Amino acid sequence: MTVQKDPIGVGIVGCGNISGAYFRGLRRFDGLRIAGCADLDQELARAAGERHGVPVFASAEELAAADGVDILVNLTPPLAHESVTRSLLGTGKHVFTEKPLTASFASAASLVAEARGKGVLFGSAPDTFLGSAGQTARAAVDDGLIGDVIGASAFVTHSKAELWHPDPTFLFTTGGGPALDMGPYYIAALVNLLGPIVSVSAMARIGSTVRPVSTPGRQVDTIDVTIPTHASATLGFANGAIGTVLMSFDVWDHELPFIELYGTEGTLSVPDPNNYDDTVRVRQHGEHAWRSLPPVIEGFTSRVDGADLPLRGPGVADLAAALTGEPFRTNADFALHVLEVLDAIANGTDGVAALTTTCDRPAPTKETWTS
Repeated sequence: MTVQKDPIGVGIVGCGNISGAYFRGLRRFDGLRIAGCADLDQELARAAGERHGVPVFASAEELAAADGVDILVNLTPPLAHESVTRSLLGTGKHVFTEKPLTASFASAASLVAEARGKGVLFGSAPDTFLGSAGQTARAAVDDGLIGDVIGASAFVTHSKAELWHPDPTFLFTTGGGPALDMGPYYIAALVNLLGPIVSVSAMARIGSTVRPVSTPGRQVDTIDVTIPTHASATLGFANGAIGTVLMSFDVWDHELPFIELYGTEGTLSVPDPNNYDDTVRVRQHGEHAWRSLPPVIEGFTSRVDGADLPLRGPGVADLAAALTGEPFRTNADFALHVLEVLDAIANGTDGVAALTTTCDRPAPTKETWTS
């Protein structure tokens, strides 16, 4: 994916765990320049600035006011997304936020309207559907490789955070849960492949009410669960396809796929949508084995040393390219629609719920990543 010739200045707000993936990933784009970073925790900001060789600012507002800053990237925790994004939009800069858009659908629509009123671009992760796997699967669907898509399935299962995270409490309280944690990747991938969703029917419940934490060096011994951790839903797509979705922190071990599409002429197997680059497989009716599809674009992470993984940044480059009139695939309307679907799945519905939002199916990209 290319951006305009003169580098676009990017400011990073929030220098926690995910920030390194952005600092490294954004450097893959010749048209982007990291102009600085800021965090409420000044020590965290200083450490990130030194590690990645960028200026450190005392506040997000000071960063936004610096010369050459065009886009602000919000990498704060999900519960802070609403307040921080509103503050960033108030600076008049274009804003890209990590997923989810906010911690609840009810709080997100006003932010989208505010950005539109200010005439600034507002985008959100997940952007992994822009990678080689998402685009290869998209090309297979658009080319009719499996015929008309009748149905789809997606399975979000537990990362077993109680065994490796020192304090996974945030996953089991407001703003967490399987839908808001990993669900955005899956729903964004499905909307990229099949277009917008018009209805959701879902049931959700809490599994274990208390979760023991066994991580060596853990900060907590147990977690009181306050939100549903197991949800099952049926999605009705505008194109007539029917989706079956499971999102659960109670499914520890399984033999389930990530995403599959079922068509009149075959089945498409889509890899983990949390990653940009993996193998897409197809098995057409009558074939005796699955076969791998060649990527339609170069992988974003394929030529990066393993020590530098994971990487993030294509969504920010997507926003930057939109400043010059290119399609804006990770736009806020897309993210808001994804969030409404996730909100319905996470909380359950009373029968079949008609959605109030829609979005354009993101335009495919045939661009190759710069390095």
